[in-house]
Amino acid sequence: MRLHRNFPRTERFGLGNKIDAALLDVLELTFSCIYLPPNQKVPILERAVAKLDKAKFFAQIAWENKLIITKEYSTLLEQLEEIGRQMGGWRKGLLTKTSAR
Repeated sequence: MRLHRNFPRTERFGLGNKIDAALLDVLELTFSCIYLPPNQKVPILERAVAKLDKAKFFAQIAWENKLIITKEYSTLLEQLEEIGRQMGGWRKGLLTKTSAR
């Protein structure tokens, strides 16, 4: 979803870049978790969740400033919430797995 294409130029390169950067960081961190041992994945996942929350925060600011229409914001928020639930489940499973050892 390319929400920031319709942002005014200043917001596109400010707030739009912040949202993109946060989401790319989430992607990069979750990808790097694939190759780590289970006990090292939890802190990386926690960083990814924090970046996801950051993306949600900046998306909310964009919506409040009417840079994103409500329907797009709602769709984006649903998707980000689902990603957060999946990452939380992954983290919980890892904590259970590593504490059982």
